[in-house]
Amino acid sequence: MNYQLSDFLPTTKKECELRGWDQLDVILFSGDAYVDHPSFGAAVIGRTIESAGYRVAIVPQPDWHGDFRDFKKLGRPRLFFGIAPGGMDSMVNKYTANRRLRSEDAFSPDGRHDCRPEYPTIVYTKILKQLFPDVPVVLGGIEASLRRLTHFDYWQDCLKKCILCDSGADIIAYGMGEKTILRICEEIDNGQKIKDIKDIPQTVYLAKEKDIPGGIQSDDIVLHSHEECLRNKKAQAENFRHIEEESNKRHAQRLLQKVDDVYVVVNPPYPPMTTEELDASFDLPYTRLPHPKYKNKRIPAYEMIKFSVNIHRGCFGGCAFCTISAHQGKFITCRSKENILKEVKQIIQMPDFKGYLSDLGGPSANMYGMGGKNLNICEKCKRPSCINPQICPNLNTDHSRLLEVYRAVDALPGIKKSFIGSGVRYDLLLHKSKDEKSNKAAIEYTRELISKHVSGRLKVAPEHTSDHVLKLMRKPPFEQFQEFKRIFDRINREEHLNQQIIPYFISSHPGCREEDMAELAVLTKSMDFHLEQVQDFTPTPMTVSTETWYTGYDPYTLEPIKSAKTQREKLAQRMFFFWYKPEERPAIERELRRIGRPDLISKLYGGTPSSAPPTYRGSQTHPQSQTTKKKKSYNPNFDDNNRVKHNGQKKSRDTRKRRGGG
Repeated sequence: MNYQLSDFLPTTKKECELRGWDQLDVILFSGDAYVDHPSFGAAVIGRTIESAGYRVAIVPQPDWHGDFRDFKKLGRPRLFFGIAPGGMDSMVNKYTANRRLRSEDAFSPDGRHDCRPEYPTIVYTKILKQLFPDVPVVLGGIEASLRRLTHFDYWQDCLKKCILCDSGADIIAYGMGEKTILRICEEIDNGQKIKDIKDIPQTVYLAKEKDIPGGIQSDDIVLHSHEECLRNKKAQAENFRHIEEESNKRHAQRLLQKVDDVYVVVNPPYPPMTTEELDASFDLPYTRLPHPKYKNKRIPAYEMIKFSVNIHRGCFGGCAFCTISAHQGKFITCRSKENILKEVKQIIQMPDFKGYLSDLGGPSANMYGMGGKNLNICEKCKRPSCINPQICPNLNTDHSRLLEVYRAVDALPGIKKSFIGSGVRYDLLLHKSKDEKSNKAAIEYTRELISKHVSGRLKVAPEHTSDHVLKLMRKPPFEQFQEFKRIFDRINREEHLNQQIIPYFISSHPGCREEDMAELAVLTKSMDFHLEQVQDFTPTPMTVSTETWYTGYDPYTLEPIKSAKTQREKLAQRMFFFWYKPEERPAIERELRRIGRPDLISKLYGGTPSSAPPTYRGSQTHPQSQTTKKKKSYNPNFDDNNRVKHNGQKKSRDTRKRRGGG
């Protein structure tokens, strides 16, 4: 697979000249390195614009210091500037839940931290408006999408306005932006001024009340103003219920929120893409490689997805800490089996491919082919989750189509093994449907998954063990994880395998107490787990969990919910993950006595002296056989608490780093 420089979208004036272009229609500024791959949003949007006949270039990670030469080097575009700040929210990408610098920026060459500013959407826009005040600026990607209305910013510890107010940009194309960006191109190309573009679905703009098309109508949802939310946290909580519901409806209503002397107007989203439309997006002429400018440099996010395939878009899990629904929606759009096989064949031709696909998955691994049986019911539904608190009786949970995809991929010459690296929803596997065909397929899928598609370690996300915390998380009861682990262990024995199940857990989630974490430690110890794949809850914009954490209220019930907020409180919860480390034991024992649960000390340590490390009883194997400790790698298909799969104008699981399915 030999590519010339002209096979990539241009990034410099010289590359534009190679194509014979003397002016560009659209210039995209990306906070990520330019990887020409369908898992990287700037590439998808750039290729989408190119496919419509427009001249488009990408300026990846421009230098925002000094004379701003990177912002000037391609001149003035004929239509607009686009801002694609990155596949992760810039602040989640840069900082941990304790506001410490992450070890690397996964979307930058060699993991460097100095390639993008904090809040690149705002920084890039202000520079462009200073240099080219009359050229429209269109925002897209995770950062703008999840900041489209009043939102809590954890890193600045305050409530922020719609990002249009702080950046000075003209319009937001929120969510997965292929259709939206093409409509904006067409409107401006046809002579429309950006300030007059107010009817495109899935866009956000600012307008005086008199300039809102049709005025404020009876079916509009008028949210509490930004100023009211500043005064009253309960108003912010009430707002969020409407925001989430309208993100998950097939026929959403327009949202309006007053801020200063204008309104933020959020037009309803487009319907979910069809299979044909999604196939067309993946069929664009990607090289699947980093731009040649990064020769001999490692881009961690690319290395992680280099040999992986995304088979669907959307997630109906509705996890409270996840933003997939806010960005992709809950309705699943599947690629055709033929289109998936076409991409796998491209990967097989890559010179360094050894026959192993690292992931054949999606935002959640096993939702492919699933949706409502009666779409008329879906038309009226506004539930944020199709599987919580119970699996909807209208949901088709048949895994048959997914099994067909797995088997077709595995039958290709050149494929030795296809692994499932995305997280698996075990509640879908355990569900007893009235349809016996679905039940049989779930059993068949479970065995095939465990026996053929696990690379030694299967990722699942129970998240917690406490029922009341799991309820707030919108996750199934922990008993379901225990049942799935029994099935996993049984199939391993029957297939003569020695594989591990890797559970992920969160501390300091709203509603979680130290006692809950202590009981989590006791329960996971009894299952012979040494937890390492864990995370402290990070509040990220536009999730139920974040709004609950900030406001102190459940947005749906308005009941008060307490959260660990100080560093002392958060560390006191987190340490229970690591009860097995001798250095943590004194603090854990003190904390258990302080909260009135000294009875748990003997359950954790079995009466061993404090100076001695705990012994391990009841394990079938050495205790480390169930450890989840692993060299940390980054999967850009998911970011910190929001779990979003990357394709289109990216994204958000602002999911979770190193994390599988919602």
